[in-house]
Amino acid sequence: MSDAALELVDIGANLSHSSFRKDLDEVLEEAARVGVQTLIVTGANAKSAVDGLALARRHPERLRATAGFHPHHAAEWHGESEALLRELAADPLLVSVGETGLDFYRDISPRPVQERVFERHLELACELKLPVFLHQREAHERFRDMVRAYRDDLVDGIAHCFTGDRRMLHEYLDLGLHIGITGWVCDERRGQALRECVADIPLDRLMIETDCPYLMPRTIRPRPKTRRNVPAHLPYVLDEVATLTGHNRATIARATTTNARRFFRL
Repeated sequence: MSDAALELVDIGANLSHSSFRKDLDEVLEEAARVGVQTLIVTGANAKSAVDGLALARRHPERLRATAGFHPHHAAEWHGESEALLRELAADPLLVSVGETGLDFYRDISPRPVQERVFERHLELACELKLPVFLHQREAHERFRDMVRAYRDDLVDGIAHCFTGDRRMLHEYLDLGLHIGITGWVCDERRGQALRECVADIPLDRLMIETDCPYLMPRTIRPRPKTRRNVPAHLPYVLDEVATLTGHNRATIARATTTNARRFFRL
């Protein structure tokens, strides 16, 4: 089955990034040619959330958006930030609260600030009855406990760009979270722990994403001349997940697209 015959959803695409400013229409056309028909534009701070929703309004047949403050941007949260997220969430093209969570790897925002802002996002997602788009790096236990405290009231959640090991995976699955897999799974060096456990993800909890322009799959041949990842590379993630799980690519495509449609109410 050709890529064009498969219908894929890229659930994490940073299309408001400056690298897409000049050629976004071409990027979307290229994605469509390999079956990536629908994309969720990630909002990671005030500007990217506003810009991402603007892109979805320009391309309502293809794009939806999320809105939140990535933990790196948690220190940017101020008195008007919650009002902004509420305003954006009033648009039906806004389908999730986030990107939000904890990142203790670099501590770009102080940890207490990250936790306070993450909590506000969780509260808002519960109130607005929107799923939450989650980020975690080097903060598993605290992140897990904070999500658990709100899980009964959250309509749904996804561990976006999951890069963890089997223990982390099963603790997130026990919380009823979906799991987003990126090109990290194509990296035999950094992604070994993920590669060893990806087959444990139930088909009804699995989604795929590029996180473009980041996380270029290392399995692309010939190697691209640019380091910019694009949505058209999503089939490389699909193929690696299919190989590691023992399912054919059509099964993975069908499952991940069905899950994305349900999760984001597409």
